[in-house]
Amino acid sequence: MKLESTAKQLRIYIGENDKLDGHPLYDVIVKRAKERGMAGATVFRAMMGFGPNSRIHTGSMLRLSADLPIVVEIIDNPDRIESFLPELEEYVKDGLITIEDIGVVLYKSSAADN
Repeated sequence: MKLESTAKQLRIYIGENDKLDGHPLYDVIVKRAKERGMAGATVFRAMMGFGPNSRIHTGSMLRLSADLPIVVEIIDNPDRIESFLPELEEYVKDGLITIEDIGVVLYKSSAADN
């Protein structure tokens, strides 16, 4: 897939315990992005954070259920990102979705040469 020199970066901030139909929400989002043919997605698990409820989530050994913050990041052309938003708005019940304009310096795969 070719990405233009400018693209959009979509970030979805959710909790580790967030689910959709019994599946981890981050997993559902990444799989749906792949099914849509998007350029790529990455999931980051944070060590600590808080959101609108101001409750701090941490990976402290003293807590059995940490519900750590998760960030799903997707980069693609603006049209694909925009078309994915309505679906994401249905999935994300508690969280934050952001979009930024970015410049793409390099996007390639050695597998494309085969």
